[in-house]
Amino acid sequence: MIPVAEALARILSLAGPLGTETVPLSQASGRVLAADAVARRAQPPFAASAMDGYALADPPAPGQVYRVIGTAQAGAAYGGSVGPGQAVRIFTGAPVPQGATNVVIQEDVTRDGARIIIAETLGDGPNIRPAGADFAAGHRLAAPRRLRPADLALLAAMNCSDLTVTRRPEVAFIATGDELVMPGEVPGPDQIVASNIFALKAMAEAEGARARILPIARDSEAALAQMLDMARGADVIVTIGGASVGDHDLVAKVAAASGMQRAFHKIAMRPGKPLMSGRLGDAVMLGLPGNPVSAIVCGHLFLLPLLRALQGLPDPAPRPLQARLACDVPANGQRAHYMRASLAQGDGLPLIDPFPDQDSGRLTPLAEASALLIRPVGDPARLAGTPVDYFPL
Repeated sequence: MIPVAEALARILSLAGPLGTETVPLSQASGRVLAADAVARRAQPPFAASAMDGYALADPPAPGQVYRVIGTAQAGAAYGGSVGPGQAVRIFTGAPVPQGATNVVIQEDVTRDGARIIIAETLGDGPNIRPAGADFAAGHRLAAPRRLRPADLALLAAMNCSDLTVTRRPEVAFIATGDELVMPGEVPGPDQIVASNIFALKAMAEAEGARARILPIARDSEAALAQMLDMARGADVIVTIGGASVGDHDLVAKVAAASGMQRAFHKIAMRPGKPLMSGRLGDAVMLGLPGNPVSAIVCGHLFLLPLLRALQGLPDPAPRPLQARLACDVPANGQRAHYMRASLAQGDGLPLIDPFPDQDSGRLTPLAEASALLIRPVGDPARLAGTPVDYFPL
């Protein structure tokens, strides 16, 4: 068995960033920017009013009177210039007229026909957004970067209509075992419903991948070989179950016969010991355990970092956060333990409380968990209040 960190390093060594493609801005949400985006204009492209009010050529003073000579609104600038004693009615976002140096807000004036009188309680500030105050022409949004909604707004303001992004990884999922049926089917007396494959598919898609679920591979070498053949063309092939050493655990044998170059088999962690990885043709192959919790925890620790690396994101490994134990925990053994736990607000660091039931076959505690408490190999007993590492869920 190899340590978790070594297993992740070996998996990541099997894959480099995929190729790139150009997509319209409207389809770029969640994609990974692969080339810097460059602003084609400044924002704002002109000095703009920050408030509804009146544009003046000189700083206002209480009691001053100005003559209103025109109007400026967003999308329709005032065509002339403003001189001493003159004012232009202006609205938020409108270009500031030539000659204007201040905008007095409408609450600080009294309007009398074509005149305004500055109030005694005059606010501060010119209320003008200078040209380029947000960004200048040529501003860069640097790659690589997972594009969030706010990034899309920025790119739109930069007038970037098309973006170079990394191709989405294609992931093929294969659940294995005679005991499985798909949801909606009627299980036999000795069968269960396949479950973890749906969590893993959702996790992969949330990480930017395209995912497909292949038919269940029954417990025969021919059936599993057929599913591996159907998975060809994927960047990642994920099998679930059959990765251990029982008589019906055929994944390693069939994958080897299909040409897989194995990177490792078995890791020193719980849940998830019987993890396997390698390269099968052009795809990275992950053989996950069949127990639901084991498969999903391994998905968080290994599949998601792999998908980040394939999309060119730096530092793809999950980053632990810190919390304080809400209870005492006993010493850990010779495998790193990722314990389902709940988080609660604490004084400074949050409090983390591991569930008493860590059975890897039970999905209910996983659905209720908000964190995985990380217990390193050989970690001694810890008292409540001790700082510890965790991964958020």
